[in-house]
Formats: sequence, C-alpha cells, structure tokens
Amino acid sequence: MPATQIAQNLAFINWTLLTGLALGTYAAVVMLHRRTAATSGYLAFTAACAIAFGVLAWFSDGALPTTLGDSPVVVDPAWDAPRRAALAAFCLLAGGALIARRVHPGVGNALGWAALLAGVATLIFGALAWGGGALGSVSLLTQLAVVAAAIGGVFAAMILGHWYLVTPKLPEAPLILLTRVLVAVIAIQVVLFAAWTATGAGPADVAPFAALVGPWALFVWLRLIVGLVFPLIVSVASVKTAQTRSMESATGLLYINVGSVAAGTILAAGLYFGAGLLV
Repeated sequence: MPATQIAQNLAFINWTLLTGLALGTYAAVVMLHRRTAATSGYLAFTAACAIAFGVLAWFSDGALPTTLGDSPVVVDPAWDAPRRAALAAFCLLAGGALIARRVHPGVGNALGWAALLAGVATLIFGALAWGGGALGSVSLLTQLAVVAAAIGGVFAAMILGHWYLVTPKLPEAPLILLTRVLVAVIAIQVVLFAAWTATGAGPADVAPFAALVGPWALFVWLRLIVGLVFPLIVSVASVKTAQTRSMESATGLLYINVGSVAAGTILAAGLYFGAGLLV
C-alpha cells in the first residue's frame, strides 16, 4: 500500500525533483558568480542546465493532477496559476540574465537576482497550494527550499568537478565553497528530519516518532540513511579531497552524491505527497 500511494503521486515527485534542480542549481551559480573565480564558461553552462530543468518543471507543473488520491495532502488550486507564472518568470529571467551578462553584466546581474526571486515565489506558491494551512505551508516551504538547495547544489558541484579536468589552473576555492555549503545544507536536513519526526509534522498528523515504526517506516529510514546520512558523509569527504586538490576523487564522490541526494529527494517528496509525512 505505501509503495502504491507513492506511485500514485509521481507527478508531484517529478515536480519537486525538477524544480529543486532548477532553482538550487541556479542559486549555486549566483553564489559562485559573486563569491569565487569560477570560469564564465562553467557559470554559463550550469545556468543553461538550470534553465532547462526549469522549462521541464514548468511542463511538469501543467500536468499535475487536481487531487492526491488517498493522501492526506489537500491541493488548493487557487495557487496553481501563480505558481506556474512564477516558474515561467524564473525561466525567462534566468534566460535573459544568461544573454545579458555577455553584453551588459550589470543588467545580467539584476536579471539574475530577479530570477532568484521568481524561484522563491514558485516555492512559496507551491507551499501554499499543498501545505494545508499557515503552519503547514511554512514547514513545506522550508522542506522545498532545503531540498532544492541540496539537489541543485550537488548537481552544480558535480559539474564543477568536471571543469577542473579541463581547466587545471582553476583555483580550488569554488569547489571547496560549494561542497562546504552542501555539507551545511544536508546537516540542516538531518536536524529537520529529527525535529519533524519528533513532532509528527505534516498533514498526516501522526504521533511523535510514529513515522519511524509505522507502515511507512521502511521509506522513512531509507530517507534518513540513504538520502541524508550517507550524502553528509560523502560531502565531508568531498570537501577534504577538494582541499588536497584531488579533483578526480572529489568529482567521483560528487557523482555518488548526486545519486544519493536525488534518491533522498524522491523519498522525501514521495513521503510528503503520498503519506503526508515531513521527513
């Protein structure tokens, strides 16, 4: 039954993964552009990937069903149009920033920040549509934000690792910064997992710690072990290897991390939209 309920809500899981990749990857690009000496080629390529994910997310959003079947999550359709408009605005603004930076960097930077604001609005409208009230919307917004930061950050870091293989003189600072931020984001996810399971957070309104032993326990433990603890360990190892400039090793670790963080994102989305559990 749990697996069936997750399968029934694959459209929402797909939206969470694609939107997280788009917004998180673009946020990483903006951070690296401001804080490091990452090459313009890397920044442009990664921004283009984020825009492509955003376009796919927009198409995915248009195909979302109006109900979630047996899930305790209730869809509020009033926020569907604003969410889709914000996601479209993100794609257009990010695309405009990518073009403008080549001819007028100041305009490009302004458009980049506007794209980030549109991305934040997308998450806010998504949380309002599926959060089930003020407190639930704030909790879901937090979840969507950290999930996006994790999956987008690890994707951007993996691409950056490849850049060192063709740009040997690129300083290690960009990869160190990005992997350190990734460690912090996943650590926050672990803390949130503990807090939410301890309080029974989510539309399902379960008893404290009930998610760890109930019918969804297998998926909850997989979320913790495969999607949080393991990526946290690998991320720390990625920082260490980047600091010693072992970029091939760091890139290999980040490849593994992309898979584990993506699995954790899918599990988190499936547990929320399928069972109403925040983990």
